[in-house]
Amino acid sequence: MKAETLIRSSIAAVVAASLGASALAQNAPTVFPGDADGAFVVGTKFSEPDGAHLFKRVCAGCHMPDAKGAKGAGFFPALAGNKKLAANGYPVYVVLKGMNGMPPVGAMMTDQQVADVVNYVRTNFGNKYRDAVKPADVQALR
Repeated sequence: MKAETLIRSSIAAVVAASLGASALAQNAPTVFPGDADGAFVVGTKFSEPDGAHLFKRVCAGCHMPDAKGAKGAGFFPALAGNKKLAANGYPVYVVLKGMNGMPPVGAMMTDQQVADVVNYVRTNFGNKYRDAVKPADVQALR
């Protein structure tokens, strides 16, 4: 097994485990850690109603509940006070496409949910970016 495939599968498994049953719609298909190529496989959409709930149930597992990130077996960048969030397209792109070790979790979100979680992070945790992302902005980057 290639190292990259193993890393992707491991990260996807951690994300799937951190989601918990409450994060997925009832009776929905399972989120699988990876296919034969190690790519992130999506089986359902998240059911959280707003950015705060999405952050708590999807993002906080890696970025921590206080959004200060973590280092150890992996590196999960801080979102708190993160100057990279100033350009609102950057976090949208990362959520949709993934980056480094982060899988493309936006594939499991509607455009509204991606906008909501990005706006939540950009206006909390010491971030004060008020130029809100709109679902149309998300759709344009999909």
